[in-house]
Amino acid sequence: MKLLSVNVGLPREVEWRGKTILTSIFKSPVAGRVRVGKLNLEGDRQSDLSVHGGPEKAVYAYPSEHYAFWREELPGMELSWGAFGENFTTEGLIESSVCIGDRLRVGSAELVVTQPRMPCFKLGIRFGRADMVKHFLCSERTGFYLAVVHKGEVEAGDPVEWIARDPHGITVADVVHLYLADAATSSAG
Repeated sequence: MKLLSVNVGLPREVEWRGKTILTSIFKSPVAGRVRVGKLNLEGDRQSDLSVHGGPEKAVYAYPSEHYAFWREELPGMELSWGAFGENFTTEGLIESSVCIGDRLRVGSAELVVTQPRMPCFKLGIRFGRADMVKHFLCSERTGFYLAVVHKGEVEAGDPVEWIARDPHGITVADVVHLYLADAATSSAG
């Protein structure tokens, strides 16, 4: 398992449906060691802390393995690392094998998996497609959030190591399936 890219971005204003929206979904890869703090990475900020960021969602990780799927789904779209707003583009960490509560070491930082990403309308802004939020969620390729247990530094190329696996074995994919099943039941009723 490996960290392929470290991606950061600062809030920026964009026009969306006649309104000015503040968003931090635009992330770009950075070179060199990057400090991981309790709330985010050095050089990174979240725009709306009511739904993104904070101690339970300090770092967003997204599997590089999903990029091939999205390149087929979104032909002609530029998809460099960080395109989905992730801080960490990873290799070898898939939602079906990563459990809520798993502890990971990346560089000198220690992190814990907290929850899948549930996308908001800003993903649609990023891709210029109003249907992108639904498409992303239904793909079940959500990535996951990490809380920072111990601050440290990371760099693209660092190995990602398991420190501990959560004994309950509830994967990120399990939580996404429950959410989608609940949403289907709610919309049918």
